[in-house]
Amino acid sequence: MSDQQRRLTVKGSGRHEIEIKKSRFICSLARVADEEEAQAFIAAVRKEFWDARHNCTAFVVGDEQRRERSSDDGEPAGTAGVPMLEVLRRRGLTDTAAVVTRYFGGVLLGAGGLVRAYGAAVSEALDQVGAVERRPVALLAVTAGHTRAGRLENDLRAAGHTVREVRYDAGGVRIEVGVPEPETAAFHAWLAEATGGTAEAEAVGRSHVEVEIEPGAGMPSDRK
Repeated sequence: MSDQQRRLTVKGSGRHEIEIKKSRFICSLARVADEEEAQAFIAAVRKEFWDARHNCTAFVVGDEQRRERSSDDGEPAGTAGVPMLEVLRRRGLTDTAAVVTRYFGGVLLGAGGLVRAYGAAVSEALDQVGAVERRPVALLAVTAGHTRAGRLENDLRAAGHTVREVRYDAGGVRIEVGVPEPETAAFHAWLAEATGGTAEAEAVGRSHVEVEIEPGAGMPSDRK
């Protein structure tokens, strides 16, 4: 899968704080489905840290119709929201919102210092929270009789296939499996061999699975 086709997002919500020259930079991260969720998250963080000097923001949502927004929230133009957004871009992330709350410590950092501080706050928070890759899968309904049911489920799991649902009825078992789309032909061949042709698989839809990305193992770096 090419970098253009990959869909990376944060593993979940999280928060990380750094201190630079007595100023506190608190980065709050969240996974969001769309711009409305991103704005709701930003509003909630601003309400929580209502007494902070600045609550600067950046978010990226969508894939083909990608939307990006950032705000310096009173910091000099281009010194907060833009470097935060640039970190999200370089990590290749989408459906991700970041708010960096700053409690001023009395020491001016200058434009360059602010750029580095806001970028570092987001970068370190992302390292803490982690990322996942959302991979498209075909959903296949595998059906078999009762005599094959238990062994079939075990064989599917042992072979590393993603079992999403198991349902028994009078006729036997129905097991919904997620299979990477390029591997569906190979799955049908495996199923025929594993069951001696006694099980069938029918396409019933599409979905995705999430695979955790280890730092430095496939996720682009934001560090130059």
